[in-house]
Amino acid sequence: MTITRLFTILISLWMVLAPEGLCAQGGGFNSSRQSVGGGAANQFNQNRANNFNDYRSKLNAEYVRLTREQWRNFDKAMINPNPIDKDHDVKPVVIDHEVTPIKDNQITIDEVITPVIRDNGPRPQPIAPVKDDQGDGTSIVLNFYGSQVSVRNPSKPWPRLNFPSDNDIANFWQTLSSQAYSAPLVDLLKIKGSLGLCDWAYLLLLDQYSQKIYGGKNNNALVLLAFLYGNSGYRLRLSRSDSTLELLFASRHMIYNNNYYMVDGDYYYRYWTPTSNPPMQVCNASFPKEQSLSLLIGDRQNLTQVPTPQRRLTSKRYPEVDVTVTTNKNVIDFYNAYPSSEIGGNFMTRWAMYANTPLTPTTKQQLYSQLSQTISGLGKKDAVSRILNWMQTAFVYEYDDKVWGRDRAFFPEETLYYPYCDCEDRAILFTRLVRDLVGLECLLVFYPGHLYAAVNFPETVTGDYIIVGGKRYVICDPTYTGASIGMTMPGMDNGTAKVIVLK
Repeated sequence: MTITRLFTILISLWMVLAPEGLCAQGGGFNSSRQSVGGGAANQFNQNRANNFNDYRSKLNAEYVRLTREQWRNFDKAMINPNPIDKDHDVKPVVIDHEVTPIKDNQITIDEVITPVIRDNGPRPQPIAPVKDDQGDGTSIVLNFYGSQVSVRNPSKPWPRLNFPSDNDIANFWQTLSSQAYSAPLVDLLKIKGSLGLCDWAYLLLLDQYSQKIYGGKNNNALVLLAFLYGNSGYRLRLSRSDSTLELLFASRHMIYNNNYYMVDGDYYYRYWTPTSNPPMQVCNASFPKEQSLSLLIGDRQNLTQVPTPQRRLTSKRYPEVDVTVTTNKNVIDFYNAYPSSEIGGNFMTRWAMYANTPLTPTTKQQLYSQLSQTISGLGKKDAVSRILNWMQTAFVYEYDDKVWGRDRAFFPEETLYYPYCDCEDRAILFTRLVRDLVGLECLLVFYPGHLYAAVNFPETVTGDYIIVGGKRYVICDPTYTGASIGMTMPGMDNGTAKVIVLK
């Protein structure tokens, strides 16, 4: 057996076993191996790339065929309104002297909610590995939440729709499916990987790019957005009302205050006009193995750092817990555009989605280095006591309806940035800090109108507590200002307490 033949066999085996995503974005592996193995290996690589491109073309051709045929009428969308807690005006209680619980009191809980903290099942992948095209030699630059990214232009001019009829949409999509338009898709997938973008961030990136190409929100930009999104492996449906096209994206989570359609048992949400509700036609064309968008933020979004003004936060009972912190304004802006949602039809799971999102590395390093010094050498209970009082006294409490006009939970980073926060924001940040800095498991505890925390200590700590999974979690309320560990704010109805398990 010749060396060339052996190399070709090894390459074949690698291609079978390698993760599909390694080849999907082009360039890296192929360019590094072109000088190895001689002409036979290069020819094999070229043939394989051509086969993938042929397969992708066939998938898009079938999609084009369906867009000429499979449109059906939908008269009315449904909407999942933003949850409103009528009892959300529970006033925070303040005590001005230290009180330590002298007896134990087990709180009876009504329900334990264990939200999905990671997406089960396959993640969206390009419908087939994309064969790269060099484009026309020029690029456009986008400013995506402060990060400058470059996307090559295709080697042919962008097509345009005349009118959003079945055939016009199909012809437009067919043109985009040719090899000449692959360079932008390759670059956008690479940007998704390099910035660590979650599904929602990637959809926003594709939207910004499509509007840049076609000068704003219009039918041309909409079809380009749908093409890029669908070819990236995401589940979508095109829809239209009169002469206006829209994108319906499928979500694994129930999104608040956004119209949705049930299409073959899946939730599809309107992207550009989430709350309008005219009669529509929906095209049921689809790709094999398409996946719904997830709103869990498993990766940190690596957005360019733009520090916000410094904020000094000091505990009243423990003045040595005195930190100065800044956050990343680009991340704050991104979170402000993030939709609120729930998992499995339970509105309380939304708090876990915020609480399980980590701080960005820069903010985390800055804040944690200071807090760690203030709790260094302390036992677990004393460390948590200092973090608890810091949360109770360093932040200004205000109701969401006065600040935002609606209920609005914060990611941990946002509580460090905005001048006001409420009980849910404090509980979310507190449990993030205790898990990361002290290494203790935490729960969120919900009563009508109030959210706070409970912590599993390795030693026995006296006070109000909850038993979950055979473990004892002691109440810690970041809104009950001045209260010690183990104290429940007066007026809470223990018979209706619900517990949200955090990772």
